Amino acid sequence: MISAPGCHDGIYDDRHTCSMIFIIDGDTKMRYPVKETAAKHERILKEASRLFRERGFENVTVGEVMKAAGLTHGAFYAHFDSKEELKRAAITYGQELAIDRARSSGATEKGRRAYAERYLSVRHRDNPGGGCAMAALGQEVARSSPEIRRAFEHGLEGILSAHGADREEGIFRTAALLGAVVLARSVQDPHFSKEILDSVRNKLA
Repeated sequence: MISAPGCHDGIYDDRHTCSMIFIIDGDTKMRYPVKETAAKHERILKEASRLFRERGFENVTVGEVMKAAGLTHGAFYAHFDSKEELKRAAITYGQELAIDRARSSGATEKGRRAYAERYLSVRHRDNPGGGCAMAALGQEVARSSPEIRRAFEHGLEGILSAHGADREEGIFRTAALLGAVVLARSVQDPHFSKEILDSVRNKLA
């Protein structure tokens, strides 16, 4: 195997060697550079996270994820051993997005208010695939494996830290935000749904 430029220890991650990585594409074994393989891995995670948030774990197949990522079904197993492993990785990916969003708002009262405004918006309510993984998948995570719940928990800790508030206050605000979005998505009456979002936003302000 030929080492890639800049690869010193021969390791890309705990699943792949650094340099040229073999990927099974249908019945053909193909070699791809590390950067190309990492980009494909990122696409799989991005699409899996989006689809899981939109439709839930059980309503999305591996084939649908790979099609959305522009890859063949067979290539999946060069990146993940199972759908369960993909679910755990997608939760981690989604939580990292949420942490980045929280950090971008700033650890100030003004920043937390701005974050709440965006979080409790009709746009977020109507776009679970592009929104918070906790609000979209929290109920499913509660019924999932310890590994998936651990990934969720780790991300929640990161979000609480990113907001920078007193821990008890941070837990309260996060629970209020999540609960409001879950309830707003669950009721049928659009006016009632918006009332839920507005009421929690006003209380948090």
